[in-house]
Amino acid sequence: MHSPAEIVGFSAAFFTTVAFLPQAIKTIITKHIKGLSLGMLSLQFTGNFLWILYGLWIKSPSVFLANIITSSIVLTIIITVIHCRKTQALI
Repeated sequence: MHSPAEIVGFSAAFFTTVAFLPQAIKTIITKHIKGLSLGMLSLQFTGNFLWILYGLWIKSPSVFLANIITSSIVLTIIITVIHCRKTQALI
């Protein structure tokens, strides 16, 4: 059984992780990347990586799992942006 703090943590993790899904889906489907900042996405990914380390350090499954998932989504967006920019530069 998880503690009340971990239940709140998992709930918060769900919402903050799912928040990136609409952007990822839209970016992948439409290839529209004009308004996306690689700088912001890189900072977000770096922050998520540090949260992963922190989650391991304090042994918090909610912090660890949420940031593993979020960093995967953000990395997917980063890769899509880079790929689209390369493709568009060739046209």
